[in-house]
Amino acid sequence: MANNYRNGTTHRSSLNKAERPLSVNSNTKPKAKSFPPSGLRKSSPSLATAASKDVAGVSGRVRVAVRLRCRNADEMVADADFADCVELQPELKRLKLRKNNWDAETYEFDEVLTEFASQKRVYEVAAKPVVESVLDGYNGTVMAYGQTGTGKTYTLGRLGEEDPSTRGIMVRAMEHILADVSLETDSVTVCYFQLYMETIQDLLDPTNDNIAIVEDPKNGDVSLPGATLVEIRDQQSFVELLKLGEAHRFAANTRLNTESSRSHAILMVHVKRSIEGRGMMPSGENGNNNHIIKTLKPPIVRKGKLVVVDLAGSERIDKSGSEGHTLEEAKSINLSLSALGKCINALAEGSAHVPVRDSKLTRLLRDSFGGTARTSLVITIGPSPRHRGETASTIMFGQRAMKVENMLKLKEEFDYKSLSRRLDIQLDKLIAEQERQQKAFEDEIERITLEAESRISEAERNYEHALEKERLKYQEDYMESIKKLEEKWLMNQQKQGSETIIIGSKDGTSTDRGSTVSVAEELVEVKKLLMKETQSRKAAEEELNNLKSQVAQWKRSEALGNTEILKLRKMLEDEAHQKKKLEEEIAQLQSQLLHISFEADETRKRLDRSGSDKIPGSFDSLMNQVRQTQLQDSGNGEKASIAKLFEQVGLHKILSLLEAEDADVRIHAVKVVANLAAEESNQEKIVEAGGLSSLLILLRSSEDETIHRVAAGAIANLAMNETNQELIMSQGGITLLSMTAANAEEPQTLRMVAGAIANLCGNDKLQLKLRAEGGIKALLGMVRCGHPDVLAQVARGIANFAKCESRASTQGTKSGRSFLIDDGALPWIVQNANNEASPIRRHIELALCHLAQHEVNAKDMISGGALWELVRISRDCSREDIRTLAHRTLVSSPAFKAEMKRLHINY
Repeated sequence: MANNYRNGTTHRSSLNKAERPLSVNSNTKPKAKSFPPSGLRKSSPSLATAASKDVAGVSGRVRVAVRLRCRNADEMVADADFADCVELQPELKRLKLRKNNWDAETYEFDEVLTEFASQKRVYEVAAKPVVESVLDGYNGTVMAYGQTGTGKTYTLGRLGEEDPSTRGIMVRAMEHILADVSLETDSVTVCYFQLYMETIQDLLDPTNDNIAIVEDPKNGDVSLPGATLVEIRDQQSFVELLKLGEAHRFAANTRLNTESSRSHAILMVHVKRSIEGRGMMPSGENGNNNHIIKTLKPPIVRKGKLVVVDLAGSERIDKSGSEGHTLEEAKSINLSLSALGKCINALAEGSAHVPVRDSKLTRLLRDSFGGTARTSLVITIGPSPRHRGETASTIMFGQRAMKVENMLKLKEEFDYKSLSRRLDIQLDKLIAEQERQQKAFEDEIERITLEAESRISEAERNYEHALEKERLKYQEDYMESIKKLEEKWLMNQQKQGSETIIIGSKDGTSTDRGSTVSVAEELVEVKKLLMKETQSRKAAEEELNNLKSQVAQWKRSEALGNTEILKLRKMLEDEAHQKKKLEEEIAQLQSQLLHISFEADETRKRLDRSGSDKIPGSFDSLMNQVRQTQLQDSGNGEKASIAKLFEQVGLHKILSLLEAEDADVRIHAVKVVANLAAEESNQEKIVEAGGLSSLLILLRSSEDETIHRVAAGAIANLAMNETNQELIMSQGGITLLSMTAANAEEPQTLRMVAGAIANLCGNDKLQLKLRAEGGIKALLGMVRCGHPDVLAQVARGIANFAKCESRASTQGTKSGRSFLIDDGALPWIVQNANNEASPIRRHIELALCHLAQHEVNAKDMISGGALWELVRISRDCSREDIRTLAHRTLVSSPAFKAEMKRLHINY
């Protein structure tokens, strides 16, 4: 049964009226009615911006189940001799209400539950389908209605702590919800309040005893912002909340019920679920685009609301014995239930006016009956024949409720807050990663610096060590030489002494004189050696000092070199700036030289015609006139200078320079022509003088991209005139512009070429030829540049072409789908329909609207994702005329209307 309810189809016995055992006098039975299926369908993502927008509604009738209470102790004694006033036929989903022993009235319900039906059975057939709808993003209501003491609170609010099998619908519904949601991404919140004596009181906060009802003026949704809202994380905390609420609920002892509820208790459960794995945007052309779209796509959130209503029982004062304050409570209960019955009667009969404002109860249940919620009603009855009137009233209430139709609506919206949090986290991660990379880079720089300083210090230490080692070596050699000389001198002394003693008397005075001379010579030699060694030592020390001074000088030179490098860099920057200024001055001088060359050429021709006797004076006069004009032009701006040059030199001479051999002259000449072509008054003269042909020849023959850029700009200016457009096309201009676009690299060149083709796209007569010669493909090829200015011109050309096609189709001169779609322009159009640059977005929006005006294009546009963009344009476009055009197109196209209906787009 639960699955049948879920799919919106009621499988009942197919008995016709003749087969049903109905009594003759059952006049109160409702007419047989076939209720349409009310299944829930998974809807495509709704177009939601800042607030949720519901998809198209799905019909869903109020489902009614009847539950019979078994006899209580009092009834078993008082009614022991009487049969029950009702007879249940659960297999036929019928109930018989006996008038007497031989006459009965038969009624059909969606479910008939006997007194032996378990609480689990009641939940599965009456409440489970509603809870599943709430989990799918719909609103749902489960309500119990019946005479006091027939088991409404038992059916809905039983906690079942002692016996789990007796748990009511509230406890079982929360178990179902918590088992299905993910507490990491989803949220479940509840509020619990009572309607007592026409005041709304918070059962979770008794001090909050006068809560106001707030209605949304746009969609009529009812909310209670003053009620306590508690987030539920586990089943036990929910049971504790129910205990707290039941403790604060008003109850009284009457003849019919020892614990009669004196207020209507309402439990609201809000379920917010994130839906993953669904996309809104068309995928990009490569992996990077897919990754960007996936990253920036906000998650879809479904918000369902479950309302469980435990109504206070209707009662007759004479039977309940209410008096005093209890009597006032009974009056208030009966009045609110009477207001609810009037509303259901009005809805069942299709009345134009439904009195929902007669009671706060009907205002709270506005969405449950005749609204957007899936509603299940459980009517509870007793078997006692003493209360047959109350039982009949309850049954008729259920019969009328079965005629009420609701329009179920899926509640979806984009979770921009979640997207914002996710992007913030990604941004924090990127910032942290950048900081880590920066720190690693700084650490690497510091490591390299320390390593360089360490190597420099090591080299200095090695150098000092080598110098010290060399000095010690020289010192050792010096000491060794001194020692050898001393030993040699001592040996000579000893040798001389012995010879003197032996020869003594032989040599006499002459020998003594010779020895003295020899010793003196050796002393002189030793002194020379000592001086030589001393000088060598001093030379080594001087060399050491020189090396140290060289090292210090090298360090100073390095510091000076760094300073010099900085100065040179600054000088280079100044030189570059000066070079730029000089280039500008050279350009001005070249322009002036061009002017003078015009006058010189004119003078030379006059010389050939008139002779040499009159020419010098006229040439000097003309030169003075040119100089005077140049001096005057320097303060009036470029436009005045070009105009005077045009008047003084003549258009034919300017055009003749387009064929000059000097590239600079050609560039200056084509710039002059481009500036002249910007003025509408000059365009006809330029074309008559052959300027257009010369510009096209330049596109064909020149390889200079500057010439291509300026020439394309001049052609774009000329192409603003319809006559010139036909001349450009007849001379192969679109082919030359396409070739120029294919070879160009600079964005400005592509912008000029795209502007020229865009102007040509606005001519109705040139559509076929422009497309045949590759104009559309050339436009689409230029999007490779990605520059916003180029893309804006491409978008303008596509919009112009689409507008002309639309006009031709309306006039009957064109049939079949758009050339833009044939040439593959639709994916780029859809991709850039919501471009951040307003010029691009505005032209693309216009192109989409023009393409959509003809039914033959609808199928391709739907498959290409253009429908979603048209809906967005009709709602969010900043220009009213484009919004109106998109709206008119959508509502007038059968294909678009059928697709929007299939996708449940509420339009």
